[in-house]
Amino acid sequence: MTIFFKNKEYRKFSIASILSSAGDILFYLALMTYASRLKNYSLALSLIAISESVPRLFSSVGGYLADRTQNKFQKIVWMAMIRGALYLLVGFLFSQNIVGWNLVIMVIIINFISDTAGTYSGGLTTPLIISLVKKDEIAEAEGFTSGVSQVITLVSQFVGSGLLLFMSYSALAVINGLTFIVAGLIYYNIAGSQRKKGIATVTQEVDDRGFWSTLALALKQVKKASGLITTVLVIAVLNGVLSTIEPLISIVIAGNRQVMVIGTYSFTIALIGAMAGIGAALGSIFGTNLFKKVSLYLIIIFANIAGASVIIAILSKQIWFCLITYCILGFFAGTATPKLTQWMVGAVDHKILASSIGLINTILLIASPLMTTAFTTLSAVTNVQYSLLGLLIVSILLFAITVLVMRKSAQKAQ
Repeated sequence: MTIFFKNKEYRKFSIASILSSAGDILFYLALMTYASRLKNYSLALSLIAISESVPRLFSSVGGYLADRTQNKFQKIVWMAMIRGALYLLVGFLFSQNIVGWNLVIMVIIINFISDTAGTYSGGLTTPLIISLVKKDEIAEAEGFTSGVSQVITLVSQFVGSGLLLFMSYSALAVINGLTFIVAGLIYYNIAGSQRKKGIATVTQEVDDRGFWSTLALALKQVKKASGLITTVLVIAVLNGVLSTIEPLISIVIAGNRQVMVIGTYSFTIALIGAMAGIGAALGSIFGTNLFKKVSLYLIIIFANIAGASVIIAILSKQIWFCLITYCILGFFAGTATPKLTQWMVGAVDHKILASSIGLINTILLIASPLMTTAFTTLSAVTNVQYSLLGLLIVSILLFAITVLVMRKSAQKAQ
């Protein structure tokens, strides 16, 4: 936290990043609430979930392109301004007398374009943070920005549900657009300060290998560590279960408002997201120390039990039990990922550690949007009950696979 107060340029960069995150959450909540009032709300909510999750598939490509960007500050400024303009357009569309479904489709397309551009902006973020802080401060800077952004995201969900009581959807979209524009201006100010100091903002020399060659080499290294790739896949699917549950809960709540809504629909959705976020944050911060001597496999087993419990709670329409078990699932998922990273650092050749971590992150990112797309589509085509039952089966299978891998690992260790 001290770096935030000591380093003026990093402080401005963090504020810009936090502004973008806060605005995005406010608008997402507004769009979900608007869509929940449509006649075929299940399909609308599913399409929104898909538009939010699919751009994450391009994260590895966005990072690859960001590494080859010569003037990173210039590009992140442009990305912020473009995304701001897109959401100002959304605000204009909401102010017009457009029929519900026509409006939702247009907004979903614009939101998809903005989030796809956001994957490129996300790839630019880490190299820019490195240019603003000392080498021994990078971990602290990354952790602080990530942690504060998560807290701001949680707070924004509750603020958004409150703002919807007296503000229009158009106004919230405009606020989102303005947060990106202000963030862009802050990035521009930082770039100007860097130029005055004579600090270059161009990229360092990069490897000549192409995108697929880099991924292939990283995959080869990960496979060398016994059990690592299987564990990565299990955690990836586990993260997919975590991300898929939220849109499915929103669909179930929309159809059972009398027994599952706490206050208002938007507040309930915000509360669900907050519980998962709080759980994940606590797991990342405290879980790794609390379960330092506990096997990663056992952590995954606990997470699978929690995931199955959440799904059973949803099927039973027990909203409070949903909140508690969802928080526990987030906690164990948040604990598992850092422990996986620790294992990988000790098992992979450090010469290509960055490429290997990039591959792992790609696998972890791909699972969530793919599972969200598959199960929300199944819900829209058939019934949400079938999606929940399918997700329950996945959790049971993950439990069985984890037990088998754990036993094999124990036998090899003997």
